[in-house]
Amino acid sequence: MTRTIMTFGDSNTHGTPPIVTRGVYARHDSAARWPQVMAAALGCTLIEEGLPGRTACALTDPEMGTHMNGQLGLRIALESHGPIDALTIMLGTNDCKAHFGLTPEGIGAGIAGLLAIACGEVMQTRHGGFEVLLICPPPVLEQGPIAQVFFGAATKSLALPPLYAALAQTWKVGFLDAGQHIAVSPQDGVHYNAATHLTLGQAVARALQPL
Repeated sequence: MTRTIMTFGDSNTHGTPPIVTRGVYARHDSAARWPQVMAAALGCTLIEEGLPGRTACALTDPEMGTHMNGQLGLRIALESHGPIDALTIMLGTNDCKAHFGLTPEGIGAGIAGLLAIACGEVMQTRHGGFEVLLICPPPVLEQGPIAQVFFGAATKSLALPPLYAALAQTWKVGFLDAGQHIAVSPQDGVHYNAATHLTLGQAVARALQPL
């Protein structure tokens, strides 16, 4: 039986390459993106749900719009597709943006909200039960063409792994600290190059196998 896995995240799940010029849309080829690498390794059916700019918290982004609210987005995704057997959640990088003014604990609260939706009775019943893998993004570097947007993000992002790990343990879901396997590109301090996507996809596949 082929398993179905949904990957829910932001631009790094969507496959946005390191930014050279702001406002220019680009995306890694499908074979290069980490969800596709993971799916090929596991032989599963893949649902890619990556939206550039998406946040873990229920926020209205003054620059990118209300639809970046990851909690609303997760509800829509889980009601749009199904049934699924596993869900990966990798969010929190955009929550580090300066204009949100969030603390690491505030970002963790957003992750807690996502886990409450994913692990709650309504969604679990809808899909006949599914496993969840929480992925903490690697730390941000404040450099390159979007450095001003991520002012202060480096310190915040470094504090996230233990918070995510504790939340995963509390909610009894799988956990992967992506920063133990990959690093962001120095080009823009946020996104991943193709080689990094390959490494992350393989790491996620290994983390999903026990689930």
